[in-house]
Amino acid sequence: MTPASITPATSTSVLLRAALLLALATPAMADTPKPALEAPPFEPAKVNLARLISCQDQPEAFLSLAIAVQEPLNAVSLGWRPLPQTNMFMTEYALNQPVTVFGHRSDHIAFAGSAVMAILDLPDPRPLAKELTLETAVDTPEKAMFGKELLSEEFIDPKTGKAMVRSAVLSVSNVTSHPGKTLVGCTYSIDPLEEEEVPAEPAPSAPPTPPVAPSTVAAPPTASR
Repeated sequence: MTPASITPATSTSVLLRAALLLALATPAMADTPKPALEAPPFEPAKVNLARLISCQDQPEAFLSLAIAVQEPLNAVSLGWRPLPQTNMFMTEYALNQPVTVFGHRSDHIAFAGSAVMAILDLPDPRPLAKELTLETAVDTPEKAMFGKELLSEEFIDPKTGKAMVRSAVLSVSNVTSHPGKTLVGCTYSIDPLEEEEVPAEPAPSAPPTPPVAPSTVAAPPTASR
């Protein structure tokens, strides 16, 4: 196992992953994140919403918060007020104290699957995506989505001894349910590390059969006269 590392990536596969995670168009987004590890205890005093939204925190911190706020009283203890659901795949809150993310203040956040987002009063997400040097995943008149994987870190689960990988994908997008708004946030995950498949070596071929030398038949002795 190589040492843990944090590496940025902008490959097509990463962008597609960000697009799928923040498209807000598939029923899977409404599911509660299924942790690969046990969530750490919820400690309201340690919640740093700005860091979580801007992909500067760890997946474990997100996991603890995402599970905790399923209990409404925990959300209230953080100064959050549940909002009417305008998108069936998003759980939204109004904040008593606005959060500042990438220089923009917002009192409106949302959770969607394994993502936490700030909803900004920006009609076009493209300038912010350019400022953050994100790569384009989708850019059409109806839909714009940009992303970059900022964290990809391998580690060993101390309880199981299995190799795991924690990741964080920063995304900027819009969504039809919130016209005139820009969603900026982070998608966190902890998954088993997929081992690269090593192609099987071909079975050694049988050595070629050596040619059979022609047998020499002795001529019968000639009868003497």
